[in-house]
Amino acid sequence: MNKKIAIVTGCSSGFGMLTAVELAKKGFEVISTLRNMNKSESLLTLADEQNVADSIRLQPLDVTSSDSINEFKKFLLRLDHVDVLVNNAGFAAGGFCEELSVDDYRAQFETNVFGLIAVTQAVLPVMRKKQCGRIINISSISGRFGFPGMSPYTASKHALEGFSESLRLEVKPSGIDVVLVEPGSYQTNIWSTLDNITLNPESPYHSYMEAILNNIGNVKVVHGNPLDVAELVTRIATMKKTPKLRYPIGNGVKMNIFMKTILPWKVLENMIMKKLLKK
Repeated sequence: MNKKIAIVTGCSSGFGMLTAVELAKKGFEVISTLRNMNKSESLLTLADEQNVADSIRLQPLDVTSSDSINEFKKFLLRLDHVDVLVNNAGFAAGGFCEELSVDDYRAQFETNVFGLIAVTQAVLPVMRKKQCGRIINISSISGRFGFPGMSPYTASKHALEGFSESLRLEVKPSGIDVVLVEPGSYQTNIWSTLDNITLNPESPYHSYMEAILNNIGNVKVVHGNPLDVAELVTRIATMKKTPKLRYPIGNGVKMNIFMKTILPWKVLENMIMKKLLKK
């Protein structure tokens, strides 16, 4: 296989699907992994529309399953090289800590953190053998800024940020780059979990969660186009110079990060409370 090879996880929709197609358009052979192979229709349709169907290879992968990871490792043995890994598979769990179970947090981390680590561990030996490669981890503004009602997701993305910082330093001598892409709010399925939260009128957090969900609804009006993120990932994957560690993208993302950098936490806290709890 003479083409450059990219592996993209979580390709059934959203950033993963669009990134797979964009990378294929740039000449990559794209290994597009899906937990549920029955959800490949949207990807295959888009790839066909963009005339890159021949460059998309489907591969089953449940990042939370040891058996699936082991099968994925066997698949990797058939590859001579892997040039790019895009760790995109993930979901967003919401709710208030007091009303969630520890298992809710475990489930969030199993996919967003431990699953990502397992895939990375599987691919690293292939990259290291060639002394080159690029790992692009799809993080979030939630990896830099905590929001109420989203602690499972926020905690998982903060963990991903720390993991990526350490990993970048570990593999740099092997010619491997590690990059974080930090999107804000985009029109993807990741918010479907939050959309389906049932407000319990008996909950002491009822009015607070209602305000948060209303705020999320207002933000959706200015959700960005997920294609912008896919195009950014593709630019990072193909750039000749060493990429930066972090690439924030999306409406208000850079401003939020800047404000957290320069403002005392107490000021930020008051701003958030005022916005969410205004009558």
